[in-house]
Amino acid sequence: MLTDRGFQKVINMAGGIKAWNGNRAIGPEDTGLYLFTGAETLPQVLIVAYSLEKGLQDFYLSMTERVIGEAVKNLFEKLAGIETIHQERLITEYRRETGTYLSQEEFETTQVLGAMEGGLTTEQYLELYEPDLENETEVVSLAMAIEAQALDLYQRTADRTNAEDVRLALMRIANEERAHLKQLAGLLD
Repeated sequence: MLTDRGFQKVINMAGGIKAWNGNRAIGPEDTGLYLFTGAETLPQVLIVAYSLEKGLQDFYLSMTERVIGEAVKNLFEKLAGIETIHQERLITEYRRETGTYLSQEEFETTQVLGAMEGGLTTEQYLELYEPDLENETEVVSLAMAIEAQALDLYQRTADRTNAEDVRLALMRIANEERAHLKQLAGLLD
């Protein structure tokens, strides 16, 4: 499976997923797939992806009001800023693909509301991971879990589509989530 996705070096780890101590997606295999039918056009996929990025950004910004520590507030603001960059890239791709110019405000009227990256809601993530929101390490760990969930969702969605342009776009977005994970791992270091 990994070599089919372009990985050149694949190592079989003794113990498999049960021995893995890193981030992994959780929940049933269809988690978040309600957001995608598998028949979306590329512009529709970009709208959903943007919506999930925006949902995560809104989550991070809402957390700045719930926490007390200044360092943790700054961390949530930094995480929200990272999502802004991803939103801008998705809008640019949408404009290029459709040949239409929509302002960010106009684009946001097309959003799918109620979920964020990975296909879960804010409350579902908080309930699932029960992070100490005043602890920077736990906040970064939560962010990594969300990015891992998003990476998994985009890969599963890419596997379900027959449209090559949609599949390639979903894999690009998945690769961006992989890069987000590396950024967040850098924060932990």
